[in-house]
This record gives sequence, structure tokens and C-alpha cells, in this order.
Amino acid sequence: MNRFGTTNILYGTYGGIAGGIVFGIMMAMMGMMPMIGQMIGMPHGLIGFIVHMVISIITGALFAVLYVDVVTSIITGILWGLLYGIIWWFLGPLTLMPLFLGMGLGVNWTMAAMSSQLPSLVGHIIFGVLVGLTYAWLKLRKTY
Repeated sequence: MNRFGTTNILYGTYGGIAGGIVFGIMMAMMGMMPMIGQMIGMPHGLIGFIVHMVISIITGALFAVLYVDVVTSIITGILWGLLYGIIWWFLGPLTLMPLFLGMGLGVNWTMAAMSSQLPSLVGHIIFGVLVGLTYAWLKLRKTY
């Protein structure tokens, strides 16, 4: 298999779908989906979920590209996924989301803002772990 081939990226995409569904349910329960939709000017829960899933699929595929050489077991998939989730917490709700919402760069880079985003950190960690786990399982499974 070509290391950056469509199969590898597809495994990451499946990981993004798995993590996105679980994290999306958590976000919906917290009433966050309209804010996600607002990033494209449409503050509706269903639109927010669609936007969230598109982002999840893209980040899942990106995981496969970035970590193709280091995910060598289920454990490494989980650990790299955990790190990936933390990275996306910094990139997503702390950096990119405020930009998309017109709030500017760095507005959420304070301890007070970060502590208010701790539930989001938990969600991003769960997302990352599910991406890494799903990706590793698909990449490493044996077919007979």
C-alpha cells in the first residue's frame, strides 16, 4: 500500500467519522451546534452538525497523512490520537473558531478562556483517541 494512498486516507476518514459522531453528540447535548453553524453564517443545529462532520472527516484524513509512519500499534494510535485531539483543541475553539466568528486572533488564549473551554478539551481528546484507535485498527487489522 502506498503510504499516502487512498486506502490510508480512507482509514483516517473513517476515524474522523467515528470521532466526529461521538464528539458531535456531546456537542449537541451541550447546545453547541448552532455556534458551529454560525461559523458559516447559518446558526442552526443541523447545519452545525454538518459543518462539524465535514471538519471531522478532513481532520481524520489529515491524521492518516501526518501519523502514517508512527502508528504501529493500537496503543500508538491511541496515544498519537490523544495528542492530535489536544492540538486540535488549541487550533479549533481557541484559535480558528474565534477567527471564523469575527472575534479576532488570540481572544481565547487566556487562562480564563481556556478554563471555560475545558469541556471542549475533553471532547477533542475523545475525538482524537477515537480517530487514532479507528485508524490504527483499520490499518493494522489482518485479513484472512
